[in-house]
Amino acid sequence: MSQDTIDRILERTKRIAVVGLSDQPGRTSNQVAKVLLDAGFEIVPVNPNVEEVFGITAVPSLDQVTGQVDLVNVFRRTEHLAEVAREAAAIAAPALWNQQGLVSDEARRVAEEAGMDYVEDRCLKVEVARRGVRAA
Repeated sequence: MSQDTIDRILERTKRIAVVGLSDQPGRTSNQVAKVLLDAGFEIVPVNPNVEEVFGITAVPSLDQVTGQVDLVNVFRRTEHLAEVAREAAAIAAPALWNQQGLVSDEARRVAEEAGMDYVEDRCLKVEVARRGVRAA
C-alpha cells in the first residue's frame, strides 16, 4: 500500500459504505464516520444490528446497498475481513479500506484479484485530516 494508492482513493471518493458502523458516539467507527460526514462524504451505514446512524438508514450487508459506492471502509474483527472483501468485490467496489489494526492477507488477496485498491491498518479519519481532503 502506497501513499499514491491512498491519494488515488481519496481523490475519487464521494460515497463510503462503512461496514460495522456503530450508532454509539463513543465507538471509533462512529467518530470516524462523523469526521467523514463533516468533510462532505456520503456515508452508507452497513450493520445488521442498527436501524440508523446520524439519521441515515442502515443496511444489513453490502449487497443491500443501493447504488455504487466508491469505498468500503471496514470496522470488523480480523476474522471477518476476507468475507467483507468478497462482498466488496461482489458489488464492484473500487476500493477497500481496513481500519487501523486490521490486517488480513486473504482480504488483500481477494481485493487485489478483484482489481480493488486496498488499504489496511490505517485510519481513514487520520488520512483525510492529514490531507485536508473534502469529498470528490
